[in-house]
Amino acid sequence: MKKIFLSIALLVILLGSAFAQNHLDALRYSKLNPGGTARFVAMGGAFGALGSDFSALSSNPGGIGLYRSSEFTITPAFSTTTTESKLNQNVREDSRYNFHLGNVGVVMTNNPGLKNPNSLWKNMQFGFGLNRLVNFNNRVHMSSDNTVSSLLSTYPMMANGKAPDALGRFDTQLAYDTELMFVTDSSNWTYAVDLPYGGVNQRKTIESEGSMNEMVFTVGGNYNDRLYIGATLGVPFIRYKEIATYAESKLEGEGTVFKNLKRVDNLETTGTGVNFKFGMIVRATNWLRLGAAVHTPTFFSSMSDTYSSSMTSGFENGYTAKASADGYFEYELNTPFRAIGSVGIVIGKSGIISADYEYVDYKTARLRSYEYDFYTENENISNQFRQTNNLRLGTEWRYGTLSFRGGYAFQENPYKSGVNSALSSYSFGLGLREQHYSVDLAWVHSYYDDEYYMYSGLVNPAYTTTTNNTFLLTLGFRF
Repeated sequence: MKKIFLSIALLVILLGSAFAQNHLDALRYSKLNPGGTARFVAMGGAFGALGSDFSALSSNPGGIGLYRSSEFTITPAFSTTTTESKLNQNVREDSRYNFHLGNVGVVMTNNPGLKNPNSLWKNMQFGFGLNRLVNFNNRVHMSSDNTVSSLLSTYPMMANGKAPDALGRFDTQLAYDTELMFVTDSSNWTYAVDLPYGGVNQRKTIESEGSMNEMVFTVGGNYNDRLYIGATLGVPFIRYKEIATYAESKLEGEGTVFKNLKRVDNLETTGTGVNFKFGMIVRATNWLRLGAAVHTPTFFSSMSDTYSSSMTSGFENGYTAKASADGYFEYELNTPFRAIGSVGIVIGKSGIISADYEYVDYKTARLRSYEYDFYTENENISNQFRQTNNLRLGTEWRYGTLSFRGGYAFQENPYKSGVNSALSSYSFGLGLREQHYSVDLAWVHSYYDDEYYMYSGLVNPAYTTTTNNTFLLTLGFRF
């Protein structure tokens, strides 16, 4: 029975080990959780029908049309991300902290009516700056005893029939060079490992850092105080770094040769893309605003991965060995199309209630390269992901120069089946607005569930819950 399980595990590894890029990478850079200004975040990001906020340039560019004066904003932010993992009833928790910029940007306005009193274009605007779309900072730790398999369990089947110089650089070659996998018959190149059926303690830590930010160039206008339109050229850029450290040591009374091993995998991804967004807001009545926006896919034409792996072995006789491998690969990524519909209710000068609906089809993301066809990876994207319907709600109530805000955001689970990794966020904030400046504060609490496999094969997943708390301060200056 164990051999049957190992054969299944081998197939999983072979299908997923051609390159580091896979369907999970496509999801990582397609699933957005926008930051931005404190006002935008405090109201759950539900600004599709409101506008007059710099973050809206990355969601509904039509919002730029509501600016009546020029404005500069900057948003320093602090976040803490905590992940709790549960693997075979063993619970672990770890955290990571991060300072960053939620946004920095300027919107310039002019009044065409000053030159042409008969013009129905009340204002024209241009905006330029930066909005944060995703925060990748996190740390996950998991550990458990395993009496079924080892990281090395499937290596002999992957290596059998191959001479040592034909082994896989990032798996079987490392195991062979560190003498964790050894030859039992050189006539047909048959291999074996110690403790193939487990009897080990396993630990893994994954540290990630980086972000996706978007440079925006937006133009828009206000037509007769009824129609507000805008278009954004977005240039998102990615910086992602991950260090995964895996350690394995034999349990007491197990084995006679193997003592421990350590594997460290480093990945650094960079990429720059381009997209186009168009949006509008209609002031249907004095109290009702309707908004709509479409986002083209983001075309990341210059993605690159720099990666390396090292393995260290330890044996009962005191002998140790170490081996490593590294690589570099360039590819392209297309993220999904998005459509947003919005409604805003303005209650005199006292309050606002707003809602955004967003449609995203994650199964349309695609990886591409001239050197590799990504057929299996793109099939996994189509088969494992689905269309999602996301919702954002927000409200703001004013008392003189003070404003009090609250919001909620929900992103549906992008997977067709398996763990429910829907993202929920609750946010609160307040603001002070004077004639020439404003100060806004916000706090947002978000969480989602996921599952993580230490390695492909005979291991149970670790079930994780990730919570994030972010605090933002936006300073705005009007001129």
